[in-house]
Amino acid sequence: MENMIMVQDIKKYYKVAKREKGMAASLRYLFNRKYEIKKAVDDVSFSIKRGEIVGFIGPNGAGKSTTIKILSGILYPDAGDVNIKGYIPYKQRKQYVKNIGVVFGQKSQLNWDLPLIESFELMKFIYKIPQEKYEKNLKQFSELLDMEDFINQPVRQLSLGQRMRGDIVAALLHSPEIVFLDEPTIGLDVVAKEKIREFIRYINAKEKTTIIFTTHDMQDIEKVCDRLIIIDKGKKIYDGSIEQIKNKYANSKTIEILLENDEKEIQTFDLNVAPMNTVMENLFAQKNIKDISICEPEIDGIIRDIYEGRVVLDDPTAEGN
Repeated sequence: MENMIMVQDIKKYYKVAKREKGMAASLRYLFNRKYEIKKAVDDVSFSIKRGEIVGFIGPNGAGKSTTIKILSGILYPDAGDVNIKGYIPYKQRKQYVKNIGVVFGQKSQLNWDLPLIESFELMKFIYKIPQEKYEKNLKQFSELLDMEDFINQPVRQLSLGQRMRGDIVAALLHSPEIVFLDEPTIGLDVVAKEKIREFIRYINAKEKTTIIFTTHDMQDIEKVCDRLIIIDKGKKIYDGSIEQIKNKYANSKTIEILLENDEKEIQTFDLNVAPMNTVMENLFAQKNIKDISICEPEIDGIIRDIYEGRVVLDDPTAEGN
């Protein structure tokens, strides 16, 4: 399957003014500023094939949003190459944007004062969407996201979940081949999140849309994405499957035990100390067990351990792409 997105050794630096404490330092800052260079993105490379859904995650300030803005053509890299479906985004932005959809969860592209449907009509005009295609997509998306009850309301009257559904539809009305979703479920309740996840999975399966999904919610990643890229301090530190990271870096498992007398026990075992087969042999040797269940480690805990340095990943060049 062909690569839709190819990123090679991209870098993005920012010049940040250094401020020292104290009145004298503040006066010096006014007339003689000193700067330091911050590496927002530092030698990041990856490729993404047509139809992949890739989770792109990292702690705050890791360089995620900067990378997404480079890929969407909003920013240019200071070094490296980006080729997306034959386009260089920051050089061919006018032609390129016809092929992509972008949703920034904290910044709406909808017109605040217009009814939602009129924002969609505006998108139809901007992207020159044929009437038949527009009507077909709007009907399908509206039904999938349960928007019929609020599609004629002004955007300012919508709840956060309703507005986010509107933003996603606005980004997909022109049937883009590539979609960048930056925190599309931020601040939403469980029902709204699941509705958006189901919609993303449907669009990907039906249209083979290539999707990069940036989020802090690991449930988004587990339920939607096939592959995971982790970035920290501007560098790629992992590129591979979610199952791979679970199997390789989960250090403990929880076992729920139902004894013959119907009492329940919960025990947690460090797999670095003893392999699972040894743990199970010891349990059955020591207890009269009626039933047993093994709880897999949650991805949230593994990712938290990675961010906080309790888990050290292998060289990312050995993972995925």
